[in-house]
Amino acid sequence: MESLILLLSDYTFQTVAIGSAILGLISGVLGTFAVLRKQSLLGDGVSHAALPGVVLGFILIGSKNTEFLLLGALLSGLLSTLLITTIVKYSRIKFDSALALIMSVFFGLGLVLLTYVQKIPNANQAGLNRFIFGQASSLMRRDVNLMIICGSILLLLLIIFWKEFKIFTFDSEFAQSLGFSPKKLDLLLSLMTVTGIILGLQTVGVILMSAMLVAPAVAARQWTNKLSVMAFLGAIFGAISGIFGTAVSSFIPKLPTGPTIVLFASLIVLISILLAPGRGILHRLYRQKHNRSLNIERRAENDSTI
Repeated sequence: MESLILLLSDYTFQTVAIGSAILGLISGVLGTFAVLRKQSLLGDGVSHAALPGVVLGFILIGSKNTEFLLLGALLSGLLSTLLITTIVKYSRIKFDSALALIMSVFFGLGLVLLTYVQKIPNANQAGLNRFIFGQASSLMRRDVNLMIICGSILLLLLIIFWKEFKIFTFDSEFAQSLGFSPKKLDLLLSLMTVTGIILGLQTVGVILMSAMLVAPAVAARQWTNKLSVMAFLGAIFGAISGIFGTAVSSFIPKLPTGPTIVLFASLIVLISILLAPGRGILHRLYRQKHNRSLNIERRAENDSTI
């Protein structure tokens, strides 16, 4: 109990836990639309494509200023999204193939640039590789404040355009018939998703960020058929994963925070798949067994009547 009190009063833990919870909340809400639009892999592609932007940002400014590095990652992520959309629109290449192609090219370019930067004879580039695997323990109050500001803007946009996003997600043709522009809505939603992904790079890294975007939304989908409830549950599941993952990694020495957060999110997905009413595996097995018993009873009644 004393260890728990000391942990909760620790400034570093509070900073990392708040940042991870905000990341989980944002990822859960935005991931809801990515999952329903069947663009779950977009998070994987954008997060990998952000690496060259991070390194180029460092090359241009010569320091590890988080704001500039994330700005470079954002521009790189937006460029990759634009290229994927353009390839799908003007060629016969499918979305998954275009995403895999762009992701591989951008990530390879990022690794080449990172190798080049690490050979520069100074110490400023140390720590850039944290954007690959994530290093939540390096979060500072300034980083958390940036996440709060950007997250608040994303949530505000989501509230303002909730009706438009909802109609566009389920029926883009109907949205167009109502006077909404599917292209503009798709662009805005993609921009918001890319921004949310970029915010999480420092915490969980480019490799695990796609799981952070998808896992809370997938877990929430098992519990409801209503979009608003799904978005709310996704936010809750994401925030819980961030807080508990941070707490466990703080208790166990040398346990990385980012992967632990993702493991907690995956655990929530597993529990949801097993126990959710209606969609859960155990509920389906129980229903099948119950229906089988009813059929046996009906057959027995019919046989006794005959």
